[in-house]
Amino acid sequence: MSIEAPDPKPGGDRDARTFGMLCHLLAFAGLVVPFGNIIGPLVIWLIKREEHPFVDEQGKEALNFQISVFLYAIVCGLLSLILIGIPLLIALGIFWLVVVIIASVKANGGESYRYPLNLRLIK
Repeated sequence: MSIEAPDPKPGGDRDARTFGMLCHLLAFAGLVVPFGNIIGPLVIWLIKREEHPFVDEQGKEALNFQISVFLYAIVCGLLSLILIGIPLLIALGIFWLVVVIIASVKANGGESYRYPLNLRLIK
């Protein structure tokens, strides 16, 4: 019989932190499956949002960011016709990679993370 100590992290229990982190990490599914960067966080958010307020918050944040990056990529793709979009698309990819990793680490630590340049589409 083991008794677990209460979790002192503001993000709640270990499950909430793990699923919050997964909301961010599943964005990498987009590297394998088309639109996986949106579908992955969406699935975790829809399944766990009622159980954990932290997952609800981080899931919405991850979804909003992935949708925002998709829209930014479309704009960069259009700008590629005049060649300025190519370096912007590369910069967007590096930015996406870095902030998704930062968000995953923060969520695993129980901290709420707000993505920069995020359009708040899902409230």
